[in-house]
Amino acid sequence: MQTDISVIIVSWNDRGHLEECLGSLANCTRFRRVEIIIVDNASTDGSPEMVETRFPNVKLIRNTQNLGFAKGNNLGIKVSQGKYICLLNSDINVREGCMDALADYMDEHPQIGLIGPKILNADMSHQSSCREFPNLWNNFCPAIGLSTIFQGSRFFGGEHMFYFKGEQVRDADVLVGCFWMARCQAVREFGLLDEGFFMYGEDMDWCKRCWAAGWRVVFFPGAQAIHYRGGSSAKQDPIWVELMLQRSLLRYWSKYHGKIGQFAIRTILILHRLVRWGGALVTHVMRSSRRRKSKIRLQLNWTCLQDLFADINPESVRGIVNGRTAQSRSDG
Repeated sequence: MQTDISVIIVSWNDRGHLEECLGSLANCTRFRRVEIIIVDNASTDGSPEMVETRFPNVKLIRNTQNLGFAKGNNLGIKVSQGKYICLLNSDINVREGCMDALADYMDEHPQIGLIGPKILNADMSHQSSCREFPNLWNNFCPAIGLSTIFQGSRFFGGEHMFYFKGEQVRDADVLVGCFWMARCQAVREFGLLDEGFFMYGEDMDWCKRCWAAGWRVVFFPGAQAIHYRGGSSAKQDPIWVELMLQRSLLRYWSKYHGKIGQFAIRTILILHRLVRWGGALVTHVMRSSRRRKSKIRLQLNWTCLQDLFADINPESVRGIVNGRTAQSRSDG
């Protein structure tokens, strides 16, 4: 009998969240056949051993190194057998009825290639998971603070769409990659995740290719899941994470825009970092109670500025960051 849904979770040193995620999947559907595939990126916290002991029916792929989000998910997709492929972050708790609701809606709307549920914070408030495709305007607005000044504005709001409260079904340019359900037939057409994105940015790229191939990307609030935002990436050095976000955006623009567009987005990013660095400097001088946090913000924005002006190897950048922040690391 054919598998209906293949759930793929890439995990890296996130045992507690992964255990909760798998527990929430124990009875995630009433009548569909589900397979669960864990791709472990060389965790050292006992995650793979926990999966083998507590969830023996889960298929476990153990990598010998951290291959990143895109490559890890692609390994899972390649061995999956489901009609639908569900990519989950390890820090997701799937609420009752979520999988059935998504699959039902996909069954009823065969033109949908990617769908995502309403994402909730731990306190059950709405978490923004829809994005506009990045353009110069929606990057410029947050760079100079317009999206903060005019909160809730569609025109000045930036690409994050904070004005949208997740109350109705809608087509979305981009669904954040913490929880996707994809139609296997569609993935065969628009392809696997781009492994050039180590972490972040692959969601924009995958959704863009889905739309380009003639499939819809849909936000569906009739299904819900909790996203703790405290998983694997939160354990990274915050400056390194910010560098990966920046590099992912630059890679996206390099892939889809010409040299003029690349120059323009780099200029906006430089402006963004200068504004943030200046703000952190003022806080550092004027508010002694916040100097520890402002020092990290100064380091973060200065390192990102350096990276915008110099084509540095990511591992070299990480080494620089680790050396600078060895005294101020924190988990997430």
